[in-house]
Amino acid sequence: MHSDASSVSEYLDALPEDRRAAIGAVRDVILANLPAGVEEGMNWGMIAYEIPLSTKPDTYNGQPLMYAALASQKNHMAVYLSGIYGSEPLRERFEAAYRASGKRMDVGKSCVRFRKLEDLPLDVIADAIAAVSVDDFVAAYDRAMAARASKPRRRT
Repeated sequence: MHSDASSVSEYLDALPEDRRAAIGAVRDVILANLPAGVEEGMNWGMIAYEIPLSTKPDTYNGQPLMYAALASQKNHMAVYLSGIYGSEPLRERFEAAYRASGKRMDVGKSCVRFRKLEDLPLDVIADAIAAVSVDDFVAAYDRAMAARASKPRRRT
């Protein structure tokens, strides 16, 4: 579900009480573990944790780089973890820790879906949020963009 909220507090206030409590608890974990230089705001219709354009102005879409995000979707809630999904070793470490928690893992390409707060291993989320510095995230982004630019384009 896309939100038109212009602030995090407006986004949270619009949620049903149970989701507000769950999203709020995950948000607290994210904020407590967020690397220096990542800022919280609203973007893409969700709570976004981004590297501001003042730090990395030349992005492919002119938007701040999304480090992580938190959203209430129609059938679930989701934490988006761009930082670890850009690194195979970090993603593997995350998935191993998640499985070791004994909780059911429901993941997409860069998100972890959950229906209740109890479904989410908050310590594993905390470690994932703290795992990548802003400098390392920007360097990984730059490497990915350079690799993408060096690939030959297909004609259609």
